[in-house]
Amino acid sequence: MDIKFIDGGVCAPQGFKANGIHCGIRKNKDKKDIALIVSEKIASTAAVYTQNLVYGAPITVTRNNIADGKAQAMVCNSGIANTCNADGIEKAEAMCECVAKNTQIKKEDVIVASTGVIGQPLDIEPIEKGMPELVKGLNVNGSDDAANSIMTTDTQKKEFAVEVEIDGKKCKIGAIAKGSGMIHPNMATMLCFITTDVAISSDMLKKALTLTVADSFNMLSVDGDTSTNDMVSIMANGLAGNSEINKEGKDFDLFVEALKAIAIKTVRLMAKDGEGATKLVECSVEGAKDEQTAKVLAKSVICSSLVKAAMFGSDANWGRVLCALGYAKVQLDVTKVDVAFVSKAGRIEVCKNGAGIEFSEDLAKKILLEDEILIDVKLQDGQAKATAFGCDLTYDYVKINGDYRT
Repeated sequence: MDIKFIDGGVCAPQGFKANGIHCGIRKNKDKKDIALIVSEKIASTAAVYTQNLVYGAPITVTRNNIADGKAQAMVCNSGIANTCNADGIEKAEAMCECVAKNTQIKKEDVIVASTGVIGQPLDIEPIEKGMPELVKGLNVNGSDDAANSIMTTDTQKKEFAVEVEIDGKKCKIGAIAKGSGMIHPNMATMLCFITTDVAISSDMLKKALTLTVADSFNMLSVDGDTSTNDMVSIMANGLAGNSEINKEGKDFDLFVEALKAIAIKTVRLMAKDGEGATKLVECSVEGAKDEQTAKVLAKSVICSSLVKAAMFGSDANWGRVLCALGYAKVQLDVTKVDVAFVSKAGRIEVCKNGAGIEFSEDLAKKILLEDEILIDVKLQDGQAKATAFGCDLTYDYVKINGDYRT
């Protein structure tokens, strides 16, 4: 299957426009703080949400709005999370009404999201005043502005698009995302907005998104904190002209693979851009008895504070990897565990059958000094495998989060 990465972000698929501006939620006028994505026609829609029992008002409103599996627009502000506020639902609904008043889109067909500080009230006035400008500026090249508008502590925008042929038609999927800290999805704990011109039913779209999330966003952790607000949503407007995907089969599988490709690309950048991070740290577990075991073990390794700190210090402390595997609460035969560290500087085996082996500390240091590290774990217990995505733990993480609110 030929999946090609292309430019254009959420505007790459046919029939989508986007924009992002500074409307006044943030004090810093140089930072855009509200984004809008619209489809020229109503779209099949699906979303997955945080499982934190403390969740933002926009999630409640979005759940209600897309209960019928349809939407036509997405609006998101940054700076204020609209969580733990007595008037939160009222404000989230007001954001949808702002979109409706300035477009031909029904307020019930709007996905709404917020990201930023928890517990501070969201002032709706800047959004109401800024919406005409935001709508007027919607354009087919607006993905970049939208991507920048949803960033908080991110240092890099997250914006990707792919093209794949389905049913003889060129189909495109685009995505923008934000996420740098407070990331430990159980779905989800960041924002990701996906668009596609694929024709697919709402039910199959939800199934495709659920399958994708399981291997991408739910295999990501920056700091072990599951956020309150965030979601991954997707709109599919069908303008590519393929026969509607309404059941499993070849076309559905092609779509899922393309969706996973863009999701994993997004997740890797989220991990690498983790708050204060200097390295992307991946853990690949192979030879597990089943996929769930592989996933639990891989995520346990990249979530370990001690492993993360060792990666920051470029220290080949493989004992911390075994420790993290051992407390993952899944069946594990430690006498079958092999561990290696890998980067573009090379590969070094450090553990064989659960025991240390001689290796060059100098070579290990050279490998771990790179900015993308793979911890390769082999279990010799089956055929299943999984990969988790994380980052190192640095002094700057504490600095960023020590005064995030003030």
